[in-house]
Formats: sequence, C-alpha cells, structure tokens
Amino acid sequence: MEGGQIHSKKITLLAHLNQSGKARIVEIKGGVNFQRKMCTMGLREGSILRIVTKQPLRGPITIAVGNCHMTMGMGMAHKIVVEEL
Repeated sequence: MEGGQIHSKKITLLAHLNQSGKARIVEIKGGVNFQRKMCTMGLREGSILRIVTKQPLRGPITIAVGNCHMTMGMGMAHKIVVEEL
C-alpha cells in the first residue's frame, strides 16, 4: 500500500496471457542455457512485450518486443513470468 492506494499487479506466466495482451517480464525461469537464449532473443527482466498470435491446443505463441517479432513454444512460454499491463 502506497499513498493510500492499493497497487494490485497480476503476475502470471507468458503462456497464460490473452491474445493482444501486454506485459512486463518479471522473471525468466529455467537453466543457464535457456536464460542465455532468451537474452540473445532480447527477452530480459523488465522488457515489455505483446502477444501477437496464440495458436490453440498448446501451439506456438508469437510475441513482439519493440519492433521484433519472435515465435516460441508453450514450454518456453511457461518459463517466463510476467506482470500484466
């Protein structure tokens, strides 16, 4: 509670965001190699991203970080913790 206001932040996994949802990366879970791969793709804690497309039945998810679009599987998306914006 800050200044008499309650700030509720919805923390979830990237895989659970709705299509066209925007979020800030809070944490990237996984091993060192996974974290390194995410970093080389431009995904770091604090990065703002947007869901471009989300395929049904645990299909791939396409995100945009700035002007860059990238596609990843749901397994990877389950390792990225985000705060909905």
